[in-house]
Amino acid sequence: MATEVTATSLFRGPGRGLADNVVLRHEGGVITAIEEGAAPSGGPRSLIIPAFVNAHDHARPTASSFGALGMPLESWILRSALGTPVDPYLTAVSALARSARAGCAAMMVHYTRPSGTMPLVQEARAIGKAAADVGIRIAFAIAVRDQNPVVYGDGEPVLSSLSTDDRTTIEQMFVRAPMSPRDYIDLTDAIAAEIAGPRIDVQLGPAGVQWCSKAMLEAVAENSAQTGRRIHMHLLETVYQRAWADQNYPQGIVRYLLDIGFLSERLTLAHCIHARPDELEIIAASGARIVTNFSSNMHLRSGLAPIAAAHRCGCRIAVGVDGLALDEDDDALREMRLVQMAHGGLGFQRTWTPAEFFGLAVRNGRNATGAPGTGELEPGAVADFVSIDLDRLDRDRIMPVDPIDLLFARGNASFVRDVVVAGQTVVRGGRCITVDLDKIEQELRGIYRASAERLAPFQRAWPKLSDGVQRWFETHMQCS
Repeated sequence: MATEVTATSLFRGPGRGLADNVVLRHEGGVITAIEEGAAPSGGPRSLIIPAFVNAHDHARPTASSFGALGMPLESWILRSALGTPVDPYLTAVSALARSARAGCAAMMVHYTRPSGTMPLVQEARAIGKAAADVGIRIAFAIAVRDQNPVVYGDGEPVLSSLSTDDRTTIEQMFVRAPMSPRDYIDLTDAIAAEIAGPRIDVQLGPAGVQWCSKAMLEAVAENSAQTGRRIHMHLLETVYQRAWADQNYPQGIVRYLLDIGFLSERLTLAHCIHARPDELEIIAASGARIVTNFSSNMHLRSGLAPIAAAHRCGCRIAVGVDGLALDEDDDALREMRLVQMAHGGLGFQRTWTPAEFFGLAVRNGRNATGAPGTGELEPGAVADFVSIDLDRLDRDRIMPVDPIDLLFARGNASFVRDVVVAGQTVVRGGRCITVDLDKIEQELRGIYRASAERLAPFQRAWPKLSDGVQRWFETHMQCS
């Protein structure tokens, strides 16, 4: 049976304008009709828009709750280990439900910190169940590392500065036998066989060039070319990663990735904050995407990414929350606004209009996560859309104002009323209705608090570890 949704306005997509007093019909997860002028006027006003995409995230708890704040990535990533999932399903369902509540129909789960409590295939199954229970689409990749577990090079100077007990604690948490390229490909195949489907795209996920050997990167490139599987990877996020890449790949890290066949339309690169103009040109020509994470970059003092320059040379841009939205609330709409404002132009020169930016962020985000279609709302497209409370958004009602411009002037997740994914309502009235998010988060907090005692050895080791890591990077990674 077809479902009807009425709206005051509907944004089809960039260049296609707004439709007024609309009835949208969908059935079987597909939009079957959009009729303008068919809905009665009066009553609460609403704006229907394409659903958002969180194109880079890790489905983890809020890191600041574990004291991972006010520090660069190279320290933050170690400190955030205190938030290692205590229950993979609950942790994932919490993150995915927050993303859904913020208007996202799809989310990238670059799984950087497994719980260690179960085999990885079983843990991936738990993430897949969480996505199914919440009702959103995900891309999933195990973020593999096979080198540089503590710093970007020989970690012995850091480890040897610790007491025997503290060194044992840090080695047990971070220094493990690396996975071979063959084993990683086999693991990805096994996970795909277990959870891949119409709403789950299993990808290859090397964590980053500084954390992966050439053998690993080349194996991933070869497997992606053979199978068509997408790749998701961090690249050039910090000044220290830039320095490492220049030391270890003097011919150019992006040139190397091109030479091994790593760069292609199947690839999404997170951050690229310190990519140079010639590297952006190479990325653009390859068809790869860059997903930018504005608030995360600011929280971690990583820098301002050259997104306008990347767009001008043809890079396909998407937006991710990266688990560190401005207010750590997974607000994908505010994140898009920040990117648009920071990179949208200077003076009278515009990089894009808000409508154009919204359209490209959704389109490229869907492509990065394997979600079908472009996100534009039209008959035959998948029914992934968001209803915005237009009465609150246009609170003054003094004169007609383009609602997309208004959305990018003052919108945030609190204006999201309903979220529909593949025809299923997952958020109604601003609340996730598929799972009890409040209860889940309360349960998670209780588990973390109860298990805090087991984290005491790491917290004891932290001051010395943090000082040692800072000294190592300041000594070995000179930033130009």
